[in-house]
Amino acid sequence: MRKIIIAGNWKMNKTFQETEEFLLELTDFLNEVELNNIEVTICPPALYLEMATDIAFESKFSIGSQNISVHEFGAFTGEISASMLKSMDVEYCIIGHSERRKYFNETNEMINTKLKILRRNKVIPIVCIGETLEEREMGVTKKIITHQLEEVFNDIEIDGNIVIAYEPIWAIGTGKTATPQQAQEIHKFIRKWLTDNYSERIAENLPVLYGGSAKPQNINDLLKQPDIDGGLIGGASLDIEKFSEMIDIAARN
Repeated sequence: MRKIIIAGNWKMNKTFQETEEFLLELTDFLNEVELNNIEVTICPPALYLEMATDIAFESKFSIGSQNISVHEFGAFTGEISASMLKSMDVEYCIIGHSERRKYFNETNEMINTKLKILRRNKVIPIVCIGETLEEREMGVTKKIITHQLEEVFNDIEIDGNIVIAYEPIWAIGTGKTATPQQAQEIHKFIRKWLTDNYSERIAENLPVLYGGSAKPQNINDLLKQPDIDGGLIGGASLDIEKFSEMIDIAARN
């Protein structure tokens, strides 16, 4: 049985104090919830990773980073390496997010490099893929997804410690959401690609998250789909009440 992952991507939000208060409230909430097969992860801004991992050590959630460098060490001002994350007990790292692709010109080749670096450092990658509204309207969604998967997973062996997040770019920060049926269609397609290119065992065990404006109002219907294994949650993860509600829904699903 695949685990369900509820991951919060905070992007560039919250102060140090707000982060601490949120994580302490989350700790209290999780102490009262039977998580069963649910894993909760928070990806705060990098400045707060050390504090966040200290709190997480005594709680039932894990911590992820929002990005890493394509370089492993050296004179790269402002960058963060995978080995730095590992040294702070950061368990996950998001790579390939549409905002990184759009605003920082990240390519599939760069994401492939980051994936290899994370694997070497034993940090679990959350690999984001997805299509734009224009690509969906042109009917080339599956072609785009295939292209991204082929380039990002080039020369990558999968042993299970990888997560994929499908994020329809047209639903990121827009308030729009793919219907559960639309999301399921692509999640099923991703799993078929994994079967064809790796094995049925890997396809059956690798978590595939939905990452397009998931919120309390739709998370239940999304999680009822057979190939959706949780959510990479943006805006709703900034609100402790909304995020807690989504965890509770997932735990009861």
